[in-house]
Amino acid sequence: MAAALVAGNVVGAAFGEGFAILHDTVKNVVGQAIVFKSNLEDLKSTLDGVAPVVREIKELSLALNRPEMDTKVLIEQMDKGKKLVLKCSKIKRWSWNYCFRAYYYAGKLKELNDAIEKFCRVNLIVQNTRTGLETLTKLNLVLDVRKKCGVGSLSCAVPRPRDFIVGFDLHLKELKTTLFKKEVSLLLLAAPAGCGKTTLVGMLCRDPEIKGKFVDNIFFVNVSKNPNLKVIVQKLFSHKSDERLEFLSDEDAINQLEHLLNQIGPTPILLILDDVWPGSESLIEKFKFDIPNYKIMVTSRTAFPRFNSKYNLEPLDHEDAMSLFRHHSAYLQDESSYIPEEYIEKIVRSCGGFPIALEVIGGLFRGRPAEFWRSTVMKWSDDHSIFDSDTEVLLACLQKSLEFSTDKVIIKEYFMDLASFPEDLMIPATALIDMWTELYEPNKDDVYAIANLHELTTRNLVSRVMTRKNASEVDNYYNEDFVKQHNLLRDLAIHMSSRDSIIERKRLIVDISGNNLPEWWMEQKQQLINARLLSISTDELFSSSSCNILAPDVEALVLNFQTRSYTLPDFVEKMVRIKVIIVTNYGFFHAELNNFQLLKSLPNLKRIRLEKISIPSFCNTPVPLRSLKKISLFMCNIGQAFGNSTLQVSDSLPNLMEINIDYCNDLLELPAWLHEVLHLRKLSISNCHKLSALPEGIGELVNLEVLRLRSCTELSELPESIRSLHKLSLLDMSDCLGIIKLPKHIGDLHNLKELHMIGCLRLHNQLPLSTMDLKQLKLVVCDEERAKLWEPIKEFLSDLKVMVVKEDINLNWLPNS
Repeated sequence: MAAALVAGNVVGAAFGEGFAILHDTVKNVVGQAIVFKSNLEDLKSTLDGVAPVVREIKELSLALNRPEMDTKVLIEQMDKGKKLVLKCSKIKRWSWNYCFRAYYYAGKLKELNDAIEKFCRVNLIVQNTRTGLETLTKLNLVLDVRKKCGVGSLSCAVPRPRDFIVGFDLHLKELKTTLFKKEVSLLLLAAPAGCGKTTLVGMLCRDPEIKGKFVDNIFFVNVSKNPNLKVIVQKLFSHKSDERLEFLSDEDAINQLEHLLNQIGPTPILLILDDVWPGSESLIEKFKFDIPNYKIMVTSRTAFPRFNSKYNLEPLDHEDAMSLFRHHSAYLQDESSYIPEEYIEKIVRSCGGFPIALEVIGGLFRGRPAEFWRSTVMKWSDDHSIFDSDTEVLLACLQKSLEFSTDKVIIKEYFMDLASFPEDLMIPATALIDMWTELYEPNKDDVYAIANLHELTTRNLVSRVMTRKNASEVDNYYNEDFVKQHNLLRDLAIHMSSRDSIIERKRLIVDISGNNLPEWWMEQKQQLINARLLSISTDELFSSSSCNILAPDVEALVLNFQTRSYTLPDFVEKMVRIKVIIVTNYGFFHAELNNFQLLKSLPNLKRIRLEKISIPSFCNTPVPLRSLKKISLFMCNIGQAFGNSTLQVSDSLPNLMEINIDYCNDLLELPAWLHEVLHLRKLSISNCHKLSALPEGIGELVNLEVLRLRSCTELSELPESIRSLHKLSLLDMSDCLGIIKLPKHIGDLHNLKELHMIGCLRLHNQLPLSTMDLKQLKLVVCDEERAKLWEPIKEFLSDLKVMVVKEDINLNWLPNS
């Protein structure tokens, strides 16, 4: 019965039933209907040739979640043809009207054959082309995200819109009017920090009139405090081309940019330079070219005198400020509680109309009881706005939002740790989770760090960007989630972290420009640094390898750089308490990582995360990392390293429990040593588009609990050996566009609880009968078409829930955009 149910669900999906019946009818009749033998042989020959094409068209229509409208005409023709052929088979030579009927039906058979041939010459070619283009469109939508992610911090995409915006409509109208003036080629949008400049510019870029005028020639670049002209120009080029240019000098970069913009012109061009700091006025001048319809918009906290066209953004008026505050705060634990209007008025007025203050302070009150509102307001005075002109006062007042209950006071530490990453850039959520777990929740699951990340988001202290809304809401998958912190809040985090002397700080955040080390570093003379968290950020001019620092208590090391080659500092070797190392290359090209062998002296190292690193010798010169439990490789060049590996796992990685490989475009195959990682519990491989197969040896990972293979578009099948993964509880193969079937013996995965198969466009054939043996399977997450395959199986798995989700690819998440 089960086989019949499953088979019946798929027969129609193989190819049109009408076509199949006609094809079979002709094959059966061609030897019997002597009168029409020649006509039927012609028809059979046509149908034999068309059958594979019809089958493919039908399958692709199902895979693309389209109804059968494309083949409906052909199927109707087949149904009529079947009846015609059956009639012809009954005509005998001795019939009284034989001559008339033979002539009539021979003509009808020829018409049927001609119609089918015409359909194939015209309709099927057009349909095949459209189907192919639609498939490519869906694939390119996925790959477009990957491609833009592949250039990481080099995206020129406009920032995603905020979830709630109020009070900017008039500003938008006025700003747009000013920008459209013929005489305005450069427009400065000036306002204090936290006033909403970037929000307003984002609204401008998404405005229909602006998009209609500039179309896809809107370039958004974040300049920030320490701008790099060559990197900015590389971002602009990457927005229009996959070509990665390397410039000889700033002058060369500007010359090539002018050439690019001249090629785009006279089509209107809008260049937005966001967050320009004092001292960078000369940088702006370099981007001014005499090109028709070319306009520049600059946002800054400073109203630079040298620029004539300015628009000053004012804080929100009281009515709009109240609306914004209510949106972010007015959720009481006890809905019956009453908050006096005067208290709300006092809080809103103290925020001075600044959106960032209203959001963050509002987050402080979200979900709090009425007693908290009253007691807090009593502490705060409304004699002046929290945003006085003095920055120190501003930061001190914003710090009021960091009031936590005793059981959540650790979240303040989490907040300050965010400053370990460069300003204006997206922070991978998993990097934070790794760091926080090892610093504050050692020997515990990541769930505690994840919960506190949600708390920071709820309090509006960070914004969380999900590439897919379904990615992490079902199974705690955060590899494709990012976090962004407002510059003002980052300033607050640094301000709070810098209260103690250098040697006494819990976290030490160091930004190095060129080879100019901070004075305290040069003067330390072997003085011990007591920080648990050390973050060092360097720019593209940094080349020093002789700097030294004594920080034996460091447990988390964050290294941010931009050069083509980076050498791990020698002092790392003496940081014997290190538990987590995060190395991120924010440059344009992949970087070589040197001195990796230093890590062998770190007995407590649990987690390593490398981003945009070329590691050809990572496994050829094995470094024993006996305490390492998790390794994450993001946008790394690793194919050569894995392909020639001689790693002895039992010696080098005896305790490795988790491997994450994301966006590594040169990964052709998994390392030969993978099957030796017997303690491995989680294996995640996502967005590795050249990976076409998994090794049979994967079945030897007997302790594997989670296997994720998201968006590996060339992966054609899962090896049958996975039937041996008896501890596997979650299998995720979402967006694996090449997979056409599940393993025959998938039912042997007796502990499988979740299966994710969203967007497996070619997976629409019969599910293996063994799926009925997945008695522990509780949840299948898939799209609508894949859900149909599970309908007959659900009768045998009473606890199974099939969750149908709509693929939601968020193109605004782009890292560091």
